[in-house]
Amino acid sequence: MPKKDLNRNYQALIVDDVHPVLMERLEHDGISCTYLPSISADEVESALNGYEILVVRSKVDVDRKVIESNPQLRLIARAGSGMDNIDLDAADRAGVICVNAPEGNRDAVAEQTLGMLLSLLANIHSSYLQVRDLEWKREANRGHELKGLTVGIIGYGNTGSAVAERLAGFGVRVCAYDKYKSGFGTDTVEESSLEAILDHADVLTFHVPLTKETRGWIDERLINRMGKSFYLLNLSRGGIMNTAHIAAALASGKILGFAADVLEKEPPSLMEQKDLGLFKELMERPNVLITPHIGGWTFESYRKISEVLASKILSTLHELNGL
Repeated sequence: MPKKDLNRNYQALIVDDVHPVLMERLEHDGISCTYLPSISADEVESALNGYEILVVRSKVDVDRKVIESNPQLRLIARAGSGMDNIDLDAADRAGVICVNAPEGNRDAVAEQTLGMLLSLLANIHSSYLQVRDLEWKREANRGHELKGLTVGIIGYGNTGSAVAERLAGFGVRVCAYDKYKSGFGTDTVEESSLEAILDHADVLTFHVPLTKETRGWIDERLINRMGKSFYLLNLSRGGIMNTAHIAAALASGKILGFAADVLEKEPPSLMEQKDLGLFKELMERPNVLITPHIGGWTFESYRKISEVLASKILSTLHELNGL
């Protein structure tokens, strides 16, 4: 916690649901908070007038128009990890600082990743649905053990490294690739090239932001480049994958199982008819497991995200004020 008081009273507009600890921390340091979690996305641009700080989650797209219409804006704070709903280029041109809180939900997403992987390998969810319908199929649900497999982690930031930590006790070979990091290899994690991972991985799990580089990354070209049939997990952003190509690879057997906490278009109620048909096709497969973007949304992460974000907001403002 910064020790010196801010030189002025900042105004913060919070337009999505956050833990009360965020307001408590900010107001303790003299920042006035307006909490409007029910405001519509269309109302944010005009409501932001006069506020120097904007706190969002995923409801609002903070585009160039929003930023340029509010020249007093100094800081955009994302309560979560992904920054794809913020026009970072426009913010940079306007001198607006952007911060997020990936440290807050790293553990939650890592635990869900492991849970989904184990469920795929052991047919846990699909066999549960059968038992619920009074079907008792043991041989048809013979699974695979995680021990001895090679797990490729794509993206070794907060979440990717947390996934690696949890895999350490399972007797797997963990290989990780991150275009923007190096020197992170340990006794339990091999720092690898992307090519090496595609050659050898039995499991491929993605933990990357949605950017121009990563949009549509998981497509037929990448899938066909894999050296063997494999299990695929995506707990980052739906926009990094081509769902139609994944469905085709599931049908051909190139992808042995697919788990995702995100979709290209979510929720399904917003899908066009052709996309909804593809989604329903996926959901009928016993080797597909999809959850409603809940990987980073635990009771614990709800608080931790706000704690991390409050610290980053205060640190940023103290730097701006030379404190």
